[in-house]
Amino acid sequence: MDERPENQTGMAGNDQTGMQGKPEKQGFFRSSFGSALLGGAVVAVVGAILLLTGAVKSSGGGTTTIERQTAAPIVSKSGEEGGEGGNTVDEIYKADGDGVAFIESELEATESESFNPFIEPESQSGGTATGSGIVIDDKGHILTNNHVIEGASKIEVKLGESDHQYTAEVVGTDPASDLALIKVDAPTKELDPLTLGDSSAVEVGDPVVAIGNPFGLDRTVTSGIVSALQRQIQAPNGFSIDNVIQTDAAINPGNSGGPLINGEGEVIGINSQIETGGSGADGNVGIGFAIPINTAKGVIHELETKGSVEHAYLGIEGGTITPELAKAVNLPVSQGVLIQSVEKGGPSDKAGIEGGTTQATIDGAEITLGGDIVTEADGKKITDMEQIIELVNAKKPGDEVTLKLLRGGKEKTATVTLGTRPAKVEEASPQG
Repeated sequence: MDERPENQTGMAGNDQTGMQGKPEKQGFFRSSFGSALLGGAVVAVVGAILLLTGAVKSSGGGTTTIERQTAAPIVSKSGEEGGEGGNTVDEIYKADGDGVAFIESELEATESESFNPFIEPESQSGGTATGSGIVIDDKGHILTNNHVIEGASKIEVKLGESDHQYTAEVVGTDPASDLALIKVDAPTKELDPLTLGDSSAVEVGDPVVAIGNPFGLDRTVTSGIVSALQRQIQAPNGFSIDNVIQTDAAINPGNSGGPLINGEGEVIGINSQIETGGSGADGNVGIGFAIPINTAKGVIHELETKGSVEHAYLGIEGGTITPELAKAVNLPVSQGVLIQSVEKGGPSDKAGIEGGTTQATIDGAEITLGGDIVTEADGKKITDMEQIIELVNAKKPGDEVTLKLLRGGKEKTATVTLGTRPAKVEEASPQG
């Protein structure tokens, strides 16, 4: 597109990968309607268009740039500033740097549209892209973002300070959480697994360190704090990832798949996306997003044993009701989720849930009115769409969700048996 928004969110990916466009209109809504297919709904983060933070096109150079902020203290929760446990940036870098992998992916040339919507047509001729990874055991398993290795015909990995390249095999991928597990056949002495922490214990203001390969500059370290929690970002396949960690540590294209590390030197997140400044810029403006390590822990075993992960799916499109929206269109409640459309033949359709029938434009945003309003889910009051997304994401296909609905001013109850999420939003998104 010719116009770019003033602020964009992006995944650190190819330097040519930025998917460009206008941000979702917020107006009366706290969360975007967009293509909000619940069970992985698309929810705007800072009103954003995503730009992958992984895979930056390689310049072919061998220069190593290390942004080592040795004078900057980082206070761990278990010790005093500069105390035991390696809690300065320099000490964390020395302890964890060798556990961060440098990943180069040779992209296949193809005439068909890439599954990754963030790779623009010109990149379909192939090329080399770089990203980061986290060594998680002494067997050679490396955790990274799916968008770092997606579409690669060959994956090469360098470990620590060594220039030796290992060819990696893909063990499993989960596009919905934008995670992938790859494996290298490397000697145990070359593997330096990082300790995986507990992202549920993270608090706003906690100091953090990011290590990765931004713009192909391997072994770069930056530091900052956790600037927000419980964000939601969009995976490349269109579904949402919740409970995401926001940080002001500098994250740039090529950092994708690398670790976000706490003051104890433990991995608490996988750096994945950034907010850019617009006006043609695709670098860091102080807002980066990391997939929580607890999310990764929940899928690593399935990736290793099955090669993929099944996610639950509700099959509706909807958005958060705000008091402003309720007043503007005369809704009977000031909180809840308004269902715009229901996937035909999907789980919610089978349960008798109904979508809207009347198109309207409110504060510049197009919505569909007349659908059911969700006020409770599994006995808990629903005030926004993020709650439903989180609820469904925590369940498995075949599980049931009981929804309390308002239809025509009357209360109804629907029990939905969750289905299996499709490969990407476009395969299930209601038309029109």
